[in-house]
Amino acid sequence: MKEFLQYQFLDNTVKAYLICFGTIFFVFLVKKYLSKSLSSLLFRVIKHSSWKIDKKAFVELLLQPMQSFLLITITLIALDSLKFPSVLDFSVYHVSFREIMDGLGKAILVIVFIWLLRRIIDFIAMLMEQKANLTTETADNQMIVFFKDFFKALLIITGILLIIRFSFKKDITTYLAGLSIVAGALALAARESLENLIASFIIFFDKPFHVGDMVKVQQITGTIEKIGLRSTRLRTDQKTFVTVPNKQMVDSIMDNLSLRTQRRADLKLELSLQTSSVKLDHAIAGIKSILTHPAIEHYSAYLSDITANSFIVQVEYYTNTIPIAEFNQLKQTINLAILRHLESLQVEFAGENKEIVIKEKV
Repeated sequence: MKEFLQYQFLDNTVKAYLICFGTIFFVFLVKKYLSKSLSSLLFRVIKHSSWKIDKKAFVELLLQPMQSFLLITITLIALDSLKFPSVLDFSVYHVSFREIMDGLGKAILVIVFIWLLRRIIDFIAMLMEQKANLTTETADNQMIVFFKDFFKALLIITGILLIIRFSFKKDITTYLAGLSIVAGALALAARESLENLIASFIIFFDKPFHVGDMVKVQQITGTIEKIGLRSTRLRTDQKTFVTVPNKQMVDSIMDNLSLRTQRRADLKLELSLQTSSVKLDHAIAGIKSILTHPAIEHYSAYLSDITANSFIVQVEYYTNTIPIAEFNQLKQTINLAILRHLESLQVEFAGENKEIVIKEKV
C-alpha cells in the first residue's frame, strides 16, 4: 500500500493526487454549508439595526457566487501543490501551456470574485431602497438604481484590468493611459450625451422635479413618468409620450405645476356702454357674492377699464390645488352663475345687440 501511494504518475505521487483531489472533493461536498456560514458571518458584520432585510434573502443572494468562489479558490490552491507534469510542458504560439492554464485559472477566479462583489452591491442597494421607501422622495430610489448600475459597470472594468494584469501579465498603466485617451475622444464625440449625463446628476441632487410631477418645459406640459441617464419621459394631456433630453430639462425654464400652492381662474367681461353705473355697481357686487364659494380662497372683481366700446370688468379667483377636473367644473359653475346674474340685471355684453338699418333711396 505504501509503495502504491509513493508510485509516481505525471511527476506526482499517488498520495499527492489523493490529497489534492480529496481536498477538492471535500470542499465540493461542504461548499453549501461553508458558503452559508461565511454569508451569515458577513451579514452580521455589515448589518445595521435600522436595516430590516431578511437574513435568509441575503444568504440566498450570495450563496451561488460564494460557493463558486470557494470551490475555485480551493481548487487552484490544491492544484498548485502539485508539480506541473513535464509531459504537458509544451508551447502554443510561443506561450507555454503552463502559463496558459495559470492565466485561465486566475481569470476564472477574478470573474467569480467580481460576480460576488456585484451580488454584494445588489444587497447594499436593497438596504438603501428599503430606507428610501420610508420617505416620500421618489428621486432617492432613482439615484440608488443609477449608482448601482454605475458601480457594477465600474466593477466590470476593474475585472477586465485585473485579468489583463494577472492572466496576461501586462502592465495596466499603459492601458489606463490609453483608456483615458479613448475616454477623452469619446467625450468629445459624444458631447451632447455627456452633457445629458451631467444634467441627470444635477436633476438627482438638485431635485427640481420628481416622478409623478406635472411640469411645463418648452411649451410641453406633461407628467413625469421616468428620469433616465440621458432623458426624461413625460406623458402629456394628449396621452402622448414625449422624451426630453436632460440638458433641456436643466437649462430651459421649467415650470413645476405640481408645486403650485393655488389654482387661478380669470374672467374678462366686456359690458355694453349702455349699462348704467348703478347696474354696473350691482353687477360687480353680485359677482363678488357669487365668488364667496367654499372652494374659492381668494377673489377680486373690479371695473378695470373703460374703452370706446365697453366697460371691462376683470374677475380673478384662486382655489386650493384641487384636481383639474374639479377645477374646470367649478369654473363652469361660477361662469353660469355670473351669466344668470347679469341676465337678471338685464346687463348686456358689448356688441351683443346689432341693429340693421335699411335706408330707402329717395
